[in-house]
Amino acid sequence: MKAIITGGAGFLGSHLCDLLLLKGHEVICVDNLITGSAQNIEHIESDRFTYLEHDVTKPLYFGDRIDYVFHLASPASPIDYFALPIQTLKVGALGTYNMLGLAKEHAARFLLASTSEVYGDPLVNPQPETYWGNVNPIGPRGVYDEAKRYGEAITMAYHRYHGMDTRIARIFNTYGPRMRAGDGRVVPNFINQALRGEDLTVYGDGSQTRSFCYVSDLVDGLFRLMMSDFSDPVNIGNPGEMTVLEFAEVVVGIIGSDSRVVFEDLPVDDPKVRRPDISRAKDVLGWEPVVGLEEGLKETIRYFEKPIRGSY
Repeated sequence: MKAIITGGAGFLGSHLCDLLLLKGHEVICVDNLITGSAQNIEHIESDRFTYLEHDVTKPLYFGDRIDYVFHLASPASPIDYFALPIQTLKVGALGTYNMLGLAKEHAARFLLASTSEVYGDPLVNPQPETYWGNVNPIGPRGVYDEAKRYGEAITMAYHRYHGMDTRIARIFNTYGPRMRAGDGRVVPNFINQALRGEDLTVYGDGSQTRSFCYVSDLVDGLFRLMMSDFSDPVNIGNPGEMTVLEFAEVVVGIIGSDSRVVFEDLPVDDPKVRRPDISRAKDVLGWEPVVGLEEGLKETIRYFEKPIRGSY
């Protein structure tokens, strides 16, 4: 089968490229490198792999057949979508529209990489797919939250109106090798601060909760969802929940650093809790994460210990 992966040179996209190639598929990686990196795919040596530098907010045409479209393209960390608010909205709206059109033209199956951010600052915990969310549409995080919510809406519209074969994955916090050191998310922040012996920056009082899914588990969930016959949204993430302060202590313990924790103001609309209800993924996909936090963190730490890695 032949698959297009938009955002294929990004953190998640590059791991998905690896998985599909391992399973024998042809892969066309599409990325404009606005937040992705050519380093993430430079290891790939396969005649079944093609890289195309392209901005998916502009139409994309292929003469050959396409079987699957994985639409992962988007800035995904707050530091990125705060700096690139218009680009984030455009890739969620125009990019999703263009990729749905491409999938429709080729009668290809389409998967939207949505996000747990569609739940906003949730009033229920854990978050099931039936929860509609608590989102501030005009706050600074709204450019990402609403772009993904719109992406879900147009995906379901194409599914219902055109009868397209579509999938929606709501991705929760994911970590692993190939994250950017400076992307502002808690995992690379804490790891790199601890490796340098610096204080770990915790926003608020550290009581907000997160759950962390290792990247190999996440892309396995995306693959299973694409190969399923289920069109409603599915949470893909690890239900193991811990406070940010507890997570900081785990990172310091594994690295053996003398780093202490310092506190700064909590960003606007930062979610107080974040934990997926993965009952649907278990029932429909037979999927649940298998990589433990300590195991995954050790692999991620090894990646960031290499001086060339983790650069923008």
